[in-house]
Amino acid sequence: MEFAYDAKTNEMVAELTAFMDSHIYPAEKTFHEQLAALDNRWAWDSVPVLTELRAEARRRGLWNLFLPGQKGAGLTNLQYAPLAEITGRSIQLAPAVFNCAAPDTGNMEVLNEFGTEEQQRKWLEPLLDGEIRSAFAMTEPDVASSDATNVELSIVRDGDEYVINGRKWWITGAMNPNCAVFIVMGKTDPSSERHRQQSQILVPRDTPGLEVLRGMEVFGYDDHDHGGHAELRFTDVRVPVSNLIGEEGGGFAIAQARLGPGRIHHCMRAIGIAERAIEMMCRRAASRVAFGKSLAEQGVIRDWIAESRVRVEQLRLLVLKTAWLMDTVGNRGAHTEIQSIKIATPLTVQWILDKAIQVHGAGGVSQDFPLAAMYAGIRTLRFADGPDEVHKNALARTELKKHLVN
Repeated sequence: MEFAYDAKTNEMVAELTAFMDSHIYPAEKTFHEQLAALDNRWAWDSVPVLTELRAEARRRGLWNLFLPGQKGAGLTNLQYAPLAEITGRSIQLAPAVFNCAAPDTGNMEVLNEFGTEEQQRKWLEPLLDGEIRSAFAMTEPDVASSDATNVELSIVRDGDEYVINGRKWWITGAMNPNCAVFIVMGKTDPSSERHRQQSQILVPRDTPGLEVLRGMEVFGYDDHDHGGHAELRFTDVRVPVSNLIGEEGGGFAIAQARLGPGRIHHCMRAIGIAERAIEMMCRRAASRVAFGKSLAEQGVIRDWIAESRVRVEQLRLLVLKTAWLMDTVGNRGAHTEIQSIKIATPLTVQWILDKAIQVHGAGGVSQDFPLAAMYAGIRTLRFADGPDEVHKNALARTELKKHLVN
């Protein structure tokens, strides 16, 4: 059993780490200042510093790292894992700089795997070039969207067009005016078998009848530096039949194919968040004095630091094993591990962030440190791509089947 990264991964880790130190971390303050000065605060990818950083990253070949094959960087999941972790340390800026930000990554994977040549030319290529943004519209306000078969938005064929009616919410990135296209999941045949009722279809932003109603807040944060989360309404929205992704009834399978890599990418980046939180916790503890000695000398603080290190190391090993399985036996073969990391990662990183906040005192919940925003994002991850309870139920069902007596 080999625990070392291969030569290519080590080379890219070194290059990416150096870029983070020289370009990303120094630009974080400027990014937020320029973002605050925008006329349209949702157009986060329009700030000058991001444009400059993206150009430099692309020049160095640090671009589309998430996507295997010739259209991406050609990395395996295992090779990408430590790189995604590094970008997670600056979660609001770094993934976007390298064109590795959700939900665009998942949408590019869908178009790369299931899109027609015309769909790839029109939408995938501009996304790979970082010219446009996109969104994935699955979650709905009127049903329990943890069960994706519940979606009620209707997609009805009418001649050479599909007519779309319904509502969606928590659609990440949709508030950004540069979000040019939505991948929308709805029902094309409610009478079909449960997992064959759904389809996915491309809806350009400027299509008549598509309304972006409002931005949604997470613990008071509107996530405008990620393009926000929006509520959408579709009223007799018409798109060509050629906008269908894959086949009618294939929407649920496409969603599952999309969410597997998406889940592990979230977990990879979350480990980077945890590492930065531990780093901040240690520096704060070493610099503050209470009751006659530094916080770093307080037993409870040392316990939190030690426990954080143990937990993040355990988590990283599980994520790396999952990435290796995805590479060697495929996403379906790694299904149990994908569920495991989706359960473990947000809870673990949330615990670490909570302790880092506590060490920072009142400052930890303020805008002066990134910890509160990180916490809000990680807490939200316990819903995104499926809530904890759904994954636990499925994981337990799989485990029980191993031990049933015929």
